[in-house]
Amino acid sequence: MRTRIRVCGCCGPLRPRYKRLVDNIFPEDPKDGLSKSDMEKLTFYAVSAPEKLDRIGAYLAERLSRDVVRHRYGYVVIAMEALDQLLMACHSQSIKPFVESFLHMVAKLLESREPDLQVLGTNSFVKFANIEEDTPSYHRRYDFFVSQFSAMCHSTHEDPETRTRIRVAGIKGLQGVVRKTVNDELQAIIWEPQHMDKLIPSMLFNMQDSDDLDRVGHPSTPSVAGQDGEENPAALAESCFRELLGRAAYGNMNNAVRPVLVHLDNHHLWDPNEFAVSCFRIIMYSIQAQHSHHVIQQVLNHLDTHNRSTPRLRAGIVQVLLETVAIAAKGSVGPTVLEVFNTLLKHLRMSVDFELGQVSRRNSGTSVSSGRGKESEERIVQNAIIQTIGFFGGNLPDYQRAEVMMFIMGKVPVYGTPCHTLDTVKIGHQGTKRIQTMLLSSLIMVTSGFKSKSMAAALPAPFLDPLFSISLMEDSELRQLVLEILHNIIDRHDNRAKLRGIRIIPNVAALKIKREKISKQDVAFMKKHGQQLYRHIYLGCKEEDNVHKNFELLFTTLAVLTIELANEDVVVDLIRLAIALQDMALSNEENMPIFIRCGIMALVAAYLNFLSQMIANPPFCQHVSKVIELRNMDAPYLLPEHVFRDKCPLPESLDREDKQLYFQTSDMAECLAAPGYNAERLSIPYVPQVTDEDRLTRRKSFVDTISLQVDIMSNSLPDKSQLAEEITFETLKKAIDTTGLEEQEREKRRQVMEKFQKAPFEEIAAHCESKATMLHDRLAQIFELTIRPPPSPSGVVSISAGHTQHPSVPVYEMKFPDLCVY
Repeated sequence: MRTRIRVCGCCGPLRPRYKRLVDNIFPEDPKDGLSKSDMEKLTFYAVSAPEKLDRIGAYLAERLSRDVVRHRYGYVVIAMEALDQLLMACHSQSIKPFVESFLHMVAKLLESREPDLQVLGTNSFVKFANIEEDTPSYHRRYDFFVSQFSAMCHSTHEDPETRTRIRVAGIKGLQGVVRKTVNDELQAIIWEPQHMDKLIPSMLFNMQDSDDLDRVGHPSTPSVAGQDGEENPAALAESCFRELLGRAAYGNMNNAVRPVLVHLDNHHLWDPNEFAVSCFRIIMYSIQAQHSHHVIQQVLNHLDTHNRSTPRLRAGIVQVLLETVAIAAKGSVGPTVLEVFNTLLKHLRMSVDFELGQVSRRNSGTSVSSGRGKESEERIVQNAIIQTIGFFGGNLPDYQRAEVMMFIMGKVPVYGTPCHTLDTVKIGHQGTKRIQTMLLSSLIMVTSGFKSKSMAAALPAPFLDPLFSISLMEDSELRQLVLEILHNIIDRHDNRAKLRGIRIIPNVAALKIKREKISKQDVAFMKKHGQQLYRHIYLGCKEEDNVHKNFELLFTTLAVLTIELANEDVVVDLIRLAIALQDMALSNEENMPIFIRCGIMALVAAYLNFLSQMIANPPFCQHVSKVIELRNMDAPYLLPEHVFRDKCPLPESLDREDKQLYFQTSDMAECLAAPGYNAERLSIPYVPQVTDEDRLTRRKSFVDTISLQVDIMSNSLPDKSQLAEEITFETLKKAIDTTGLEEQEREKRRQVMEKFQKAPFEEIAAHCESKATMLHDRLAQIFELTIRPPPSPSGVVSISAGHTQHPSVPVYEMKFPDLCVY
């Protein structure tokens, strides 16, 4: 019996049935291909006896390994085809061991150096990746496949067609790994850095070869299109990249974006940055909207790591940040808005420091041409940052935009504001002006399109006060920026385009200006801040460096105030302001150039013409039109169409006696005698209250506290020429004769009483407040000079915010004044 069994065991018919069925699918000649009838028998057997699947898979793997070693590639193809059909037909619990054999065979093919076998193994793996398994796999790992497919994506085969085939196969394999793992919670390990560092660069490497970068990154562009789409590595890599990012969860965004930044660094793709921009367009359009702030934060952190890199590299990163911000959905840029702006402003300051360093080295005589080139490159960085700030602010909701406006204004170097983050003492006058210009330019972009129902919420005092302080600086460009910011905030109905250019508008009704009835909140705002607005308009008109654009913006400011915030009382105040400007140009107490005086007269004419038609007062319109007609004939240089024209002939002085050329207060008061207007107030001349702010900030766009202290101390010392004044007979006669002084005192007292009787309460309050503020500032200066705060305990002399700090002294050694000791 034993001998019989041993002999029969060698007979073919007694081999296990699954082996016989497997052997039957292989023909004698591999060119004949897979035997379909025998394959159907094997499939039926596997479905009927699923417990045999693992043995079938193991035997197929054994035959395939033997055929690979013997280079019988025809049988290898047949074995893989059989495996694919069994895999597609069988869905049961027993398929798990069979999958292990299948993956082992795919790995064998991928390890071979034959491109055809690598492509064959990849295609089988892709088919397997598309199968949805009923139960998760607890032990299966795809580390080998990630590494192997990534290596195929970087193929450097000599034959271009073969290289393309291998790369396409590698990308398809990575796509299969992504589809098989990202939806499986047990395969979250695929998002770990060691795998993302292989997946992402492999896709980006193939996307770099795309000839049409403009197509890459467009939201509506198909990933793989056309007949040759599947054979295009760049298009296929883009499709896989989009799919991977679209499946990224909240906690995986950083691991997905970081390899992109590293790849761009390693391949020097920030300058030029077309590919970097296209990559981040793909990222922003592929990820979920609520994850946008992760990408923005990653780019900001990367910018921090390159804070010492070349200007062009930093500009490339900032431009990429601009693209991401522009694409980010409104309101989804995250909670760390101020942190983002703080980072951008920090790099703006650093760029200014680098630029000033280049200028100083150039002035010292080193490399003039290269210094100018680097300076211009830093301007590219600065402009990119400003645009990014503007687009970022424009994407924010109104409540966050108001916070950003306050935040940026707090960074503008202005005297009297605690701007510790930007040390103006170190960067000097030129650097401070540069930062002021750029920050105000970014504020213009942030405030563009800002619509606030209440003007008090849009222009709070902490924002308005430093803004007006900048408007007093002796720099026409800064004043222009301030006025444009005011236009963006005040003009809530977009009427500025209709008012562009200072001119005599013949028919204001034809402009179809949009306006609404002024609200109670805005009435209260004008009562509180109206005098401040008028004062800064008045002072801004008489600056000697005003140009045509300054007068255009001032006209627009007056017109927008009339449209948005003017009730009957405000109209009277604006007329008083216009008359005061006319009187200032005629009296010329400031010794202004004739162009400035004529420009002010033209501004008053253009505004009163606009105002008279806005309030629809026929007598008022008639009076204004009459004056304008006379000017057209006798004094065209007093009209905006002429005075701002190139080479306009200007007179040497203005004739005060020809009153018909000027607007008369009495005539306008008669025109406004209708109900609703307090015409009596027109007889009270408008006089802006000069505060301590004018003396300290009007002529200083850069303020150094130390020099300010020196100025105060030097001004407090009496002049020797005054002490040694010669006493003559005429001096004694003037001292005895007090008749003229008494008359002047009585006239002054009468004017004060008349003003307090007829002037509006807001103007009286502003006058008293200005005096109190001036007294407070003077006392603060005196205390600053006399009382020094105790320095740091280290005992080291230092300078902080412009103040010299002396060594610390123990309390028992301090010398106190007699009044402080008892």
